[in-house]
Formats: sequence, structure tokens, C-alpha cells
Amino acid sequence: MFHTYQFDQLPLDREVFMMDERWRADWESAQQEMVQGRGDGIVGFISYVAVRRCGSDSASLSWYPNITDRFHELGIRLPRTAFVTCVSVPGWDVKPHIFVNSEWLNSLHFRPYTAFALVDAIGVRAALAAGALGGKALVRLRDRIDQIASENPQVAFLSFADSLLLKVNWFVGQFGSAVRYSYEPEILVRLLPTIAAAFEKEIGLPVYTAITQGANEYEDSELLHFSERRNHVSLNSLGLPFAQLQAIDGAARAAIRAGRHPKAELYMDECFFRSLRLRYGFDKKALSTGIYKAPLSSEDAEYVCADCATILENLDNEKSQSA
Repeated sequence: MFHTYQFDQLPLDREVFMMDERWRADWESAQQEMVQGRGDGIVGFISYVAVRRCGSDSASLSWYPNITDRFHELGIRLPRTAFVTCVSVPGWDVKPHIFVNSEWLNSLHFRPYTAFALVDAIGVRAALAAGALGGKALVRLRDRIDQIASENPQVAFLSFADSLLLKVNWFVGQFGSAVRYSYEPEILVRLLPTIAAAFEKEIGLPVYTAITQGANEYEDSELLHFSERRNHVSLNSLGLPFAQLQAIDGAARAAIRAGRHPKAELYMDECFFRSLRLRYGFDKKALSTGIYKAPLSSEDAEYVCADCATILENLDNEKSQSA
């Protein structure tokens, strides 16, 4: 009564369920009882996923850790070594179930994830040429960033004089565990006006920001790591998010030069943008978009352009603050 998919034959671009391998025997028994008219076939805990591409060593999946009070899509990779089987029940309204290694699935739920924002000043070259970007002004900006950072300890700040990298950790967690779902990307968006005002006041330059979010291979949940002598700083993240931010930045610059969309204050990876809790009725499709080449992916990704005020005005603050 079951149909089994091999790893290379996983159903693509449709909703499937992912389950811990420990539920496999119970799930199959529950399906048999359902077919016989006994029970509803429901057992265990599921994760919502969609398989996007199958490679020789891994499959690219869209994982939806939250579809209850925000639409949160996260790109993950399922290693072939973590795949156990994929089973469906032909003739019944039962989505294919992908059973995976318990240890790998637990890691998915309990390891830290990150959201990154790269704030970059506009017109630095011209300011330098005009002698308008002096060392004292940069020190004042650094001091102001220190103050903003002290007021927001949940965010890591790494500055490069004319640009600023922001990092926030979050967790997916799991039902019945002490680790809870803690994704709140609105934190970064709400910080941006304060940071923009600091750049404008201290060095006289406006800024724009690229934002993304994704998986983090580090098991260390600390935002930053400092060596004992404090001359080594680790961001506790792979370089992939920075490559993604740079890809968005480069694609946006090229699109602006080509006239495909106007300049904006925010360039957000599409998955990040769609995960924001926005007011019902806000016309997301009215915003300009662009295409960029996502690192480690053979397919193009999309970014969304917006000004900060528009996003802030349309955040569903009641939901965000009660989460």
C-alpha cells in the first residue's frame, strides 16, 4: 500500500512532511489502520518542507519552521547520509513523508540561525576626495555606534568606519523542549533609522542596507567569539551570509545602473522580506524587486526594494510585540 521514493526521485516543488526516523514504524502502522477505516493516520511530529533540487550528495529544501503567525521560509540542505526514506500512500490524501536521521533533525531544531544586515554609507569616495570625512568624525560615529550597541545587547555590531554589519541569532526550537522559536527579524528593521541618523549626523552621509537570514553551521550560540588576548574576533558564522549580502548589493547596483529599479534604502532577500509580520492589506507586490545569484545555488534568488519608513509603517506591531 506504500510507495517509496529513492533519494534521487524525491517529489519536487510540492508540500511534503519531514519526520524523525523514530516515528516511521508507528506512522506506517497508523496509515494501515486508516486504510482499514480505523483512525486518522496522524502520529508523531511533522515539519513542513518542499524539495527544490536533488544533487548527488544533498537535496535543497525549503523548510517552513513557522506558518502560524508569520510566513517563514528557510533554505536548508538535507545530506544524503541523513535521508532514511520517503513514503506516500497512493490513492489517499496523505502527503509524502520524508524520514530523516534523528541526530540531524535535532541539530536542525536546536542549532543557532542568523539574520544579517549590512549598512553601507553612500558617497564615501566623494567625501574622501573633498576631505569631508575626517578621523574625528569617524571616531564620533564609532562612539555613537557603541552607544546604540549597548542599548541593543541582543544584536552584534561590527563596524568598518563607513559600513556596519549587524547580526542577530535565533532558534527554531522544538515542542516540549526548553529551546523556543525566537525568530524576530523586525529587530533589525527597527534599528535602521537610529543607525541611519547616526551616520547622517556624525559623518554627513546617508546609508542603504542589505538584509538576509539563514542557517548557521556553528554550534556555539554566542553572537561573537573573542580570543583570550582579544586580537581575534570570530563572528561564529560561515562566510556564506556575507557572500549573499554582497551578491544582493552587487545585483542592486547593476539593476540601478540599468534602470530596472530605482535606488532604495533597503534591499531584502525575498525570504527575509516575506517572513516579516506585515499588516493585512499591505500590497507587497507594489514594491520593486530584483534578481541576484545566490551563493551555493544553481538558481537565481530575488530581493525586494523598499524604503525603511514604508516597512516600519506597515509592520504588524501588535503581533510582533506579543510574540
